[in-house]
Amino acid sequence: MGLSLIALAALAAAILVTSFISGILGMAGGMMLMGLLLVLLPLAAAMMLHGIAQLAANGSRALMLWREIDRRVIAGYAAGAVVVLGAFVVTRCVADKTIALITMGLTPFAALALPDRLQLDVERPWHPVACGAACTVLALTAGVAGPVLDVFFARSAMSRHRVVATKAATQSLGHVMKIVYFGGVVAAGNDAIPIWLAVSVVVLAVTGTSLSRRVLERISDASFRAWTRWTIMGIGAAYLASGLSAAWR
Repeated sequence: MGLSLIALAALAAAILVTSFISGILGMAGGMMLMGLLLVLLPLAAAMMLHGIAQLAANGSRALMLWREIDRRVIAGYAAGAVVVLGAFVVTRCVADKTIALITMGLTPFAALALPDRLQLDVERPWHPVACGAACTVLALTAGVAGPVLDVFFARSAMSRHRVVATKAATQSLGHVMKIVYFGGVVAAGNDAIPIWLAVSVVVLAVTGTSLSRRVLERISDASFRAWTRWTIMGIGAAYLASGLSAAWR
């Protein structure tokens, strides 16, 4: 895997900045990083490196806020995710990326427009299972599942610390599954990630996450929810535009 010094510098800066952003909002950074990786690397390698970076960032965030993690949500999410991963491993399914992008783009708008009795809320019974299944499908097709994950948390009554901690734990599980799938099933030994690059990615991701902690402590729950809602819509619009552009081409 040959990357120029400029490309490596851009990658290092992107990992640091996106980990910092995700540390504050619990979202958005992964999508930004995935876009850059797809430009620099082949698909399988991009998926692997994204999984390593995001596992380090989300894993360290979950450890820092481990007391805030909602374990009931994690258990349900894991159940849905494992079922989907098993289906992908058996079928070696590779879905159409354009359809996945359009679906992710439409999901935030459709979900937030639902009536209250039908709203997606990760605190409701069985919603964590549905969240785990949906997010795993998208993680293994488009590389990221942030917009869908965020919709399940947008209307929950959790504090900002609990939201960030629980999302970090679910995303850590999702990235482990992505690394396993693309490393052991799809990549099959090709496009291997050099050890030095993997270690550097982990250090940068953990550093960016650590730096974000002070900002998270200073913002209010109300500001957190407002920024999260607007970010969800913005990310959804970006995914939808990307998917429609790909379909047009």
